[in-house]
Amino acid sequence: MTTSSHPQQDPRHAGVSLTDTRPGQRVRVIAVDAGQALVARLCALGLTPGITAEVVAAGAGPVVLSVMGSRIVLGHGMADQIRVRPAPPAPPGR
Repeated sequence: MTTSSHPQQDPRHAGVSLTDTRPGQRVRVIAVDAGQALVARLCALGLTPGITAEVVAAGAGPVVLSVMGSRIVLGHGMADQIRVRPAPPAPPGR
């Protein structure tokens, strides 16, 4: 995870903010542009680069994710610091 304050200048940060996603979309976390405390908190929740999640709710308020069978609720400010890319659909039966 990175703590860069200028994600648009770093090619590792391609993708969009988690706040720019929509419900039902599957995403892969590619970076977290935050301080060490938030990065550690997100790691403890299982949100690390490479993890795939489904967006359950998103909008002006909190973002709700489904990650490995658990729901994680992130405030809008936290979610805005997480960069994601679209992920492939889940395999059948999941």
